[in-house]
Amino acid sequence: MKHSSIIGFIFCAINSLLTAFLLVSSSNDEPFYDSTAYTECRAEPEKPLYSGGMLKDEEASVSGGDTLRSVGARYTPAYILHNLTQNTIYCFSIWVKIEAGSASAARVRAKLRSDNATLNCVGSVSAKQGCWSFLKGGFLLDSPSQLSILFFETSNDDGKTQLEVASASLQPFTQEQWKNNQDYFINTARKRAVTIHVAGESGESVEGAVVNVEQISKDFPIGSAISKTILGNIPYQVSHFHNISCNVTLFIASATSITIHAIGHDYCGVFREWFVKRFDATVFENELKWYATEPHQGKLNYTFADQMMNFVRANKIIARGHNIFWEDPKYTPDWVRNLTGEDLRSAVNQRIRSLMTRYRGEFMHWDVSNEMLHFDFYETRLGKNASYGFFAAARELDSLATLFLNDFNVVETCSDERSTVDEYISRVRELERYEGGGVRMDGVGLEGHFTRPNVALMRANLDKLATLELPVWLTEIDISSSLDHRTQAIYLEQVLREGFSHPSVNGIILWTALHPNGCYQMCLTDDKFRNLPAGDVVDQKLLEWTTGEVKAKTDDHGTFSFLGFLGEYRVSIIHEGRTVNSSFSLSRDPQTKHVRLRI
Repeated sequence: MKHSSIIGFIFCAINSLLTAFLLVSSSNDEPFYDSTAYTECRAEPEKPLYSGGMLKDEEASVSGGDTLRSVGARYTPAYILHNLTQNTIYCFSIWVKIEAGSASAARVRAKLRSDNATLNCVGSVSAKQGCWSFLKGGFLLDSPSQLSILFFETSNDDGKTQLEVASASLQPFTQEQWKNNQDYFINTARKRAVTIHVAGESGESVEGAVVNVEQISKDFPIGSAISKTILGNIPYQVSHFHNISCNVTLFIASATSITIHAIGHDYCGVFREWFVKRFDATVFENELKWYATEPHQGKLNYTFADQMMNFVRANKIIARGHNIFWEDPKYTPDWVRNLTGEDLRSAVNQRIRSLMTRYRGEFMHWDVSNEMLHFDFYETRLGKNASYGFFAAARELDSLATLFLNDFNVVETCSDERSTVDEYISRVRELERYEGGGVRMDGVGLEGHFTRPNVALMRANLDKLATLELPVWLTEIDISSSLDHRTQAIYLEQVLREGFSHPSVNGIILWTALHPNGCYQMCLTDDKFRNLPAGDVVDQKLLEWTTGEVKAKTDDHGTFSFLGFLGEYRVSIIHEGRTVNSSFSLSRDPQTKHVRLRI
C-alpha cells in the first residue's frame, strides 16, 4: 500500500475524525457504545445507560393486561416494545433485585418474544435479595416486529421469586453505526500515532527524506490450532510452494510404530507459506492432553508434542499450553477414572510435575483447569480445593507462564446456566480469595464455539469480564459445521471483529486444525489448501489489521506521521545517497510515539 507525503498529517486527520465521531454521536443521535459494566451487587442501582434509550421514562408492565396475559405472571415485570426493526442491533441493560420474602439468590434471564420468534436468552445475571445486580445483553431480529415483549424468568422458576427492576435501557444501533463503533475502538485500542523526525548531523530538520516503514510483527496475536497430522500431511508436499529451503524431521505414525522420514522443500515451503505467513500463535489441539501423553499409567509419550514444539521454536511462533487437567471425565484417561483417594492424588501430582517440568518456559499460557464450570471430575474426587491446588502447583513449576481458566458458552450464549458470565467471574474471584492466600489468576480463556453469534450479547459479556482486569483470550474460535461454508464465514467475521475491537481481548486462536477428515467444526481450507470462505475472511482480516507498507517524504519540519497497528517496525531513511536503518515498537499508549533519527 503506497502513501503520498500528505499522509504526514494523517494522525491529525484521524484524531479529528475520532473527535468528530463523538460530536456526531451527540448532535445527530449517532449512538456511541457504552462499555460500562458492573459485577458487584450494589445498594442502589446506577443510572440507566444511554439515559434509557428506547425505554427512557418507561415503567415495567405488570401482568393482568391483555398484552401480557399470554406471558404469565411469573415472567413479569416486562417491557412492551413496539416496531422493532430487522437487522438492528439492540443493546439492553437493567438492574435487578430479588424482593424480600423470595429466594435469597437466583439466576435471572431476560427473554424476548416477538411477532415471529422467541429469543430464549438476551442477557442474564446472578441476582440477590437485598442488593441490585446489573444485567447486560442484547439481541438482533431477522424480521421486523410490531409488538414484542421483553420479560424475565428465574432459575428456580416456581412462580414465587419476585423481581424488582430499575434503570432499564434499550439502545438500537444500525449495522453501520455498530461498525463505526468497532472502528473507533480499533483505532484507539489497536493503533497508535507515530511521528518520525529526521535531522541532519547538526540537528537541522531534513525536508524531502524518503521514509520507508514496515511492520515486522504484531502486538495482537491471531493464530490457529495445529495437530499432529500437520507433521505428516502428504497433501502439504504437493503444494505449489517450493521456494523455502529447509529440512524438517517428519513423524508418520501407524497403529503400532512411528517411522521417521526426512523431508525438505515441499513440506517446509507449504507450512511456511500457508501457516507461518498467516499466524503468529498456535495451540496444540489434543497432543498435550493427559489421554495423549499418558494413555497407560506410567507410560509417558511426548513424541508428537515434542515435534510440534520443535516446529513452534523453528518458526518463532508463540504457543498456548492446552491443557493440564480437563474436568470432563469423558476426556480423562480410563486408568485415571479408576483411581481414588491418594492414588488419584499421586497421579495428579505426577502429571502436573511431568508436563510443567518438561515444557517449563516454552508455553506462554497454560489452561490449568479446562471446562471446570461444566464438569467437576477432580473436585468431586479430591475435594473442593483441588483446582486451587492445580493452579498453585502450576505457578510453582512455571512461574512465568500465564495461567488460565478455559470454558465454553461464556460469550457464545447466556442460555447455559453452568457458564454464564457471572458464574465465570464468581469462580475466578473464588479462586483468588481461597483461604490460605488464594491463587493469582492471570487470564480469562473463552473457547468461543459459536453457532449464530449474538454480537450485542458477546460484547456485553466481554464488558463484564473486563471488570476482572485480566487479559482475555478467545481460545478456540469456530462456527458450527451445521451451517454452510458461506454462513460460517459471515458469522466468523462478526466474531473476529467483536474480539479484535474489544480493548480487553488480547489474542484470538482459531480452532481450525486440519485433519484428513476435515476439522472439528470449521476449516479454513480444503485438503488441497484452497481457501474456503472462512479462510478468505481470515486472510482479509489479517491484511486489514496490519499496517501496510508506508512510504513518504518528510515535510518542511523534517517529520512524517502515520497511525500504525501496535507491534514492531523497521524504518529506513534515504536522503542524498545516504541510508539510515532503525527499528521501533508501538505499545498501547494514548500519546504519540516519537522516533528521532539522524542522517
